Amino acid sequence: MTPRRIGFVSTRFAGTDGVSMETRKWVQVLTRLGHACYFFAGESDYPAAHSHVVPLAHFLHPDIRAINDVAFSQRSRPRSLTETILAATAELKQHIYAFVRAFDLELLIVENALTIPLNLPLGIALTEFLAEANLPAVAHHHDFFWERQRLLVGCVWDYLDMSFPPHLPNLRHVVINSLAGEQLSLRTHVFALLIPNVMDFETPPPAPDDYAADVRAELGLAPDDAFILQPTRIVPRKGIEHAIELVARLGIKAQLVISHASGDEGDAYAQRVREYAALLNVPLRLVADRAAAARGTTADGKKIYALADLYQHADLVTYPSNIEGFGNAFLEAIYFKRPIVVNNYSVFNADIRPRDFRVIEFDGYITDETIAAARRLLEQPARVRDMVEHNYATALKHYSYAVLARRLETILAECFGE
Repeated sequence: MTPRRIGFVSTRFAGTDGVSMETRKWVQVLTRLGHACYFFAGESDYPAAHSHVVPLAHFLHPDIRAINDVAFSQRSRPRSLTETILAATAELKQHIYAFVRAFDLELLIVENALTIPLNLPLGIALTEFLAEANLPAVAHHHDFFWERQRLLVGCVWDYLDMSFPPHLPNLRHVVINSLAGEQLSLRTHVFALLIPNVMDFETPPPAPDDYAADVRAELGLAPDDAFILQPTRIVPRKGIEHAIELVARLGIKAQLVISHASGDEGDAYAQRVREYAALLNVPLRLVADRAAAARGTTADGKKIYALADLYQHADLVTYPSNIEGFGNAFLEAIYFKRPIVVNNYSVFNADIRPRDFRVIEFDGYITDETIAAARRLLEQPARVRDMVEHNYATALKHYSYAVLARRLETILAECFGE
């Protein structure tokens, strides 16, 4: 296949959020296939020589937050808001044109910026650019606006219908689960290719090393504490109350460690989580300041651990989400060969559960059986080994980089006729 110059576009490519992490996997596979990748975002962890950073593209930019505060809180739109959105759209569109010219791009891959309207002007600018330039593009959809209750009331439905996502002949759509594909087709009459989230299961994780040997002590766990890891952001749909209840009812000395911060949805739920843990006397460790995509050092010289370090030292992973686009943390637990407790959320039930993974599963609420199964795993290492080896082999068949490579090659062949 002819090497191509590919531009990725999103609000940010940084940190450990699901979109940034999944983008990194696409970039790795496309690079292995011989393609060159470049990045447009409000924040980028990629080399400056390959990045076009525009602060206004970030969903946390003050102007964008001010737009969202009005757009999704009232039903009639002030004329001033329309003017603000259109001015920001025009500015961002000029930057997109400059990005494409600067790197002589042949294809754009838009990561969730045409899916969820956290930055309305960016989505509109991308729609207008693609309609004008007729450049081949792929919209990689992680979670649609209709899946977020807080985005279902507002005064920008015309923009949502136009750009989230748009219906354009040069734009191909990718979804990460079958339910999203069905809804996209029903709502927009657009066909989408299903590409699930993946991990590099062909390359097993390295063994734990000396760097992370002190991770338990550094995060505040005693040697005899069970390390229960909740590897998600602290947002309501993650159902963290279930993880707290599980730890409270295990009847053993344990601490719940939450790896991520709240993100784009405020701190009210984080306060609720802290209060609920205190109510049930569950030791809680919020370690977002000590965990990241890669190792590093804090401003005061303390170690920052990679998310991989946390997985490799955890005794049990909790994944009690009520809603997920797919389930990155599920695959990560499988990759690092950790036992996992998982809520039977809709995408898990439809797409992942039929693959016959061996997990501790509950359906909406923690039961005595859930507690007993988790306790057995913590007490019987041989049972854990059998479970995690089976899960790894299963994931290698269905969620590997080889699967992703085949499907990306299919998309590129459709775009360029090869």
